[in-house]
Amino acid sequence: MRILTGLQPSGKLHVGNFFGAMEPAVRLQEEGEAFYFIADYHAMTSSQDPAALRENVRELAVDFLACGLDPKRAVFFRQSAVPEVNELAWILSTVCPMGLLEKCHSYKDKIANGISPNHALFAYPALMAADILLYDSNKVPVGKDQKQHVEVTRDLAVKLNEAYGEGTVILPEPIIREDTAIVIGLDGRKMSKSYHNTLPIFGEEKPLKKLVMKITTDSTPVEDPKPTEGSTILALYKLFASPADHATLVADHEKGGIGYGDFKKRLAEAYWDYFAAMRARRAEILADPGYVDQVLAAGALRAREEAGKVLSRVRKAVGLA
Repeated sequence: MRILTGLQPSGKLHVGNFFGAMEPAVRLQEEGEAFYFIADYHAMTSSQDPAALRENVRELAVDFLACGLDPKRAVFFRQSAVPEVNELAWILSTVCPMGLLEKCHSYKDKIANGISPNHALFAYPALMAADILLYDSNKVPVGKDQKQHVEVTRDLAVKLNEAYGEGTVILPEPIIREDTAIVIGLDGRKMSKSYHNTLPIFGEEKPLKKLVMKITTDSTPVEDPKPTEGSTILALYKLFASPADHATLVADHEKGGIGYGDFKKRLAEAYWDYFAAMRARRAEILADPGYVDQVLAAGALRAREEAGKVLSRVRKAVGLA
C-alpha cells in the first residue's frame, strides 16, 4: 500500500493540521510505503512573498519531523523538487471539465468572499490530482472537509484511463478519521487560519495557555450544570486527554459548581503536556542545521525516481513518448 499526503506551507501549523493530517500520516507510515510532501506550489496561489515561503517551508519540515515523521520509513520532500508533477498536471487538465473546477470548495469560497481568484487557484485541482497520481498512491489521508480533493482526483483518473487505457493511472482512496476529521477552533467553528481561531502546535507556554483561556463560552453561572453538547472545551480536551480524564470533565460539567475558568485550565495543561515529547524532538532538530536539508534532498531523489516511472508510463499512453 502506498500512502500520500501533502501539507501547504502557509504559516504556523495548528492542532487542526496535526489531528487532521499529521498524526494520521505518522501512524500510517508504519502500515505502508509513505510519500509525504510540502505543497509549496500550492502555497503560491495565495502568497507571492518568497522570503515567507522559504521560512514556512522550513518550519513545516521541522515541525512534521518533530511530530514523528520518520525519513527512514517515509519519503519526505518538497513538491517543487519534483518538476514532473507539472507535466502530469497539464496532461490531466486536458481531460478536466471546466464545470468540475468551478464546483471545487476553495474556488467557490474565494468567490463568495469577494476575492478575485487567480488561474492557479482555479486550476489547482489538476495539480493536486497530479500530486496524488504521480506516485501511484493507493491511500490519501485527508480531513472530512477535504474529501472532495480525492474525489476530483478519482474523477480525473477515470477520465484519463477511459481516454488512454485502463491502468494509465491508479485510482486512490481517501482515508478519513471521522472522530477528528474536523477539529473545533477557539470560537466553536472549524479550526482555520482564515478564522484566526487556531491553537499552534509549538510555541511558548504562557502565550499558548492564554489562547486557551480565550475560548468562547456561554454565561452559565458557576453553580449551574454546564452544557456538554457542542462544548468547544470538551471537544478539544478529548483530543489531548485520556478517556477517563475526558469522562471526568464531562461529569464536572453536568454536576455544576465548577466554572469555565477551571475547565479551561485543565484543557491548557492537557494541551501543553500532549506535545511535550514533540517539543523536545523539535529542539534536537533545530540544533542540527543541516539535518532538514539532507532529509528533503534524499526524499526528492526518491520521489523523482518513482515519479519518473509513472510519468514515463503516462507519456507512452497519451502518445508523448
